[in-house]
Amino acid sequence: MTVLVILMFFVFLFMGIPVSLVLGMTTILYFFTVGNTMLLESTPMRLFSGLDNFGLLAIPLFMLAGELMNGGGITTRLVRFAKVLFGHVRGGLAYVTVIANMFLASILGSANAQAAMMSKVMVPEMEQEGYKREFSSALTLASSIVAPIIPPSMIFIIYGTLSGTSIGGLFMAGIIPGFLYGIGFISLIAFIGYKYNFPKHERASGADILESTLNVLPALLVPFIIIFGILSGAFTATESAAIACLIAYLVGAFFYKELKIRKLPKIFLSTVISTATVTFLIAMANIFGWMIAFEQIPQLLLNSMLTLSDSPIVFLLLINLFLLLLGAVLDGIAALIILVPVLMPLLTAFQIDPIHFGVIICINLTIGLLTPPVGTGLFIVSSIAEVKFERLVKSTMPFLIMGILILFVITYWEDAVLWIPNLFNL
Repeated sequence: MTVLVILMFFVFLFMGIPVSLVLGMTTILYFFTVGNTMLLESTPMRLFSGLDNFGLLAIPLFMLAGELMNGGGITTRLVRFAKVLFGHVRGGLAYVTVIANMFLASILGSANAQAAMMSKVMVPEMEQEGYKREFSSALTLASSIVAPIIPPSMIFIIYGTLSGTSIGGLFMAGIIPGFLYGIGFISLIAFIGYKYNFPKHERASGADILESTLNVLPALLVPFIIIFGILSGAFTATESAAIACLIAYLVGAFFYKELKIRKLPKIFLSTVISTATVTFLIAMANIFGWMIAFEQIPQLLLNSMLTLSDSPIVFLLLINLFLLLLGAVLDGIAALIILVPVLMPLLTAFQIDPIHFGVIICINLTIGLLTPPVGTGLFIVSSIAEVKFERLVKSTMPFLIMGILILFVITYWEDAVLWIPNLFNL
């Protein structure tokens, strides 16, 4: 019976039905298949309890903060600031794309949103400077994966809520890995730029640098306040999201004077739609996780893993390979919600820190944005940048390889993830 349900799960998935509906339909089918229809009476309560968590309030708040910063002209100033600082070196505009993505990662927290926005901004500009369109698109997509790593991060919020792990600790754990990805991609650009003789801009004058720095300081208030507030204990990650919204509104409306009242309804509507999509997925995944627990799948998986090896090194290698493959065929957030209840019991058995594991699993599933056939980032950038899908996939390969290499560094260099959380007892 269980095999039939698993089979139907994949049938529904490959039919193109939205993942959230697939999770709900599979669970209800399971209840009928095993003849335990009494569980259906508890299903509405389980749907609600999956969302009855204070930590999830951070999701709409950070989404709103990102929308307010976009509408208030903050993101464009961050990009301009990066361009003034680094545009004069060879391949400078490529460096700007990576560094601007690192700045924006502290605002948007979503790789898909960042890839979409940066594709509109940077790809045409890089092509105008003489870069190939496929390379520009691949670089924009690859560097957007730092968005869910550098805080704040929607995927960290979901993992923290599902696993009971400190969201503030996860945010701080993402800082060093985020910078490692930035350094890795910049090193790759330096190599490619030397080989293909990338163009460069004239050096900005001291007056331009000073003006751009003063102009961007209010924009940098948001990530600074989030990080400082969490590290100092002044407020939680969720409270920091609310404060980020307030600062983003004040800076955009009163300092840059670009966030007009007429923009707010559109901003609120976009936030509501994005939030509804994510929360509906979480609710459906909660009842799916209930079904998994009912079938004792986590215990079966644990016993299987222990028969293979009791070494944490081997376990992490197998988990990485499994997640990389899964990320290629399933949406990252959906995979995260399905897997966390299954994998959490294994952490105790293999003595793995849940914050370290949270960073590993989130990066793994984020890399899935770059991998065919279901990498959503590939489809988004291909559509917006008007690049053929197969050409984009080919151009993305060097960045994908670099991303996987850095993932394994983070996997086996625990201090790179846990140094900041341990320093501040998060």
